[in-house]
Amino acid sequence: MLPLIIIEAIIFVGSVYVAVAVRFMGATHQEIASSVGLIFPEALVFASVMLPSMAAMGLYQARSREEPIGMFARVLAAFVLGSILSIILFYVFPQLYLGRGVFALTLLFSLLAIGTVRPLFFQFVNERSPGIRLLILGAGEKASSIPTRMRRRADRRGIQIVGFLPAAKEEIHIDESLLLSPSQPLLEVVKAHDIDEIVVAQDERRANMDMQQLLECKLAGINIIDLPTLFERQTGQVNLNLLTPSWLIFSRRFRLDPLSQMLKRTFDLIISLIICILMSPVMLITALAIWIESGFKGPILFRQKRVGENGKPFDVLKFRSMKTDAESDGKARWATENDDRITRVGRFIRKVRIDELPQCWNVIKGEMSFVGPRPERPEFVKELEKSIPYYDVRHVVKPGLTGWAQLCYPYGANEKDAKEKLKFDLYYVKHQSLRFDMIILLSTVEVVLFGKGAR
Repeated sequence: MLPLIIIEAIIFVGSVYVAVAVRFMGATHQEIASSVGLIFPEALVFASVMLPSMAAMGLYQARSREEPIGMFARVLAAFVLGSILSIILFYVFPQLYLGRGVFALTLLFSLLAIGTVRPLFFQFVNERSPGIRLLILGAGEKASSIPTRMRRRADRRGIQIVGFLPAAKEEIHIDESLLLSPSQPLLEVVKAHDIDEIVVAQDERRANMDMQQLLECKLAGINIIDLPTLFERQTGQVNLNLLTPSWLIFSRRFRLDPLSQMLKRTFDLIISLIICILMSPVMLITALAIWIESGFKGPILFRQKRVGENGKPFDVLKFRSMKTDAESDGKARWATENDDRITRVGRFIRKVRIDELPQCWNVIKGEMSFVGPRPERPEFVKELEKSIPYYDVRHVVKPGLTGWAQLCYPYGANEKDAKEKLKFDLYYVKHQSLRFDMIILLSTVEVVLFGKGAR
């Protein structure tokens, strides 16, 4: 998506110049300077506001499956968000103010340009850009999972599967039209088909893999990966069916280095304090609404045991959104759609995620991070660890207010959902970084605004 980000950054900057030229057509440079000031810094600030707004609406997700109408709706939402942020910025820093006429024209020109460029860009990427040319080493059961599990165009974006090379004595599960002849040495097949990357997907590696031929390809500059890595890279999740202890052992990262841990902790504290300050009026109104609805006698905050980093339990804080007798029988239950235990105020604050705001205190205390797997109740964790392999791996990092699984999968309310969300949680654990956290935070804006996955 980097080329698209660069193109749209140029559009945002260029739109300011075009808007100034149209608004002050016929005016001298001196007259323009006295009315608008320095154009480039103002154009740069405008682009710096609009690009994160676009990202916050999920418009730079490589695996997006949005139809053109849906994408344009997201663009409009991004422009509304960007406009609001720009107006706030103009109020705080008046010297950056473009003027109402120039600002309106800038929004119009940039919206028209992006509405034209985006469809053309994705048409080029989907139809004309060949991407990385892959050779799949294997044509058995494992290899057949590639066309099965990567049916969506978004999952195949950036790659082109040239063909499948069957191994000796391997039962074929791939259509004959996709098979390549194994009669030539592997390096010759690679050169003949201009292969960029080999994916090892054989059912029996020990018996069928020719390490010498793979080494020759590696020395010739061909990248070699395994099947789990392909799925992980293209889908943004870990395939649990292919997960093995060796994958965990040889993975590059499951713990951040000390410097990254310090930066993440600093980032958590700064973001939590900013949100507490900015959202304090909202939290005060929410507390008052809960108190009034409960007849001025029910608790406002809700404490519940959750499993944290390294399996250590802690009390998570939330605004109370359920009736005080929601679990009067002492039995833990998942929240369901249209749950009758949820109060009227609770239904609204859960929809817009206001009920989660007190967890900023958990972040400040160090029990949670701002980004990470959502913490689950000990009762659920105990059962899930029995039925879902590697479920405990998600606890090697601090739980978060938001996370990769929350962006990619709707609300989980059963064991099946927990298994699906684990695929994204393990992907986050493996690829965690401050940059990834910032991407998740920006994308969370879309989840909050559109109420995705809330119950």
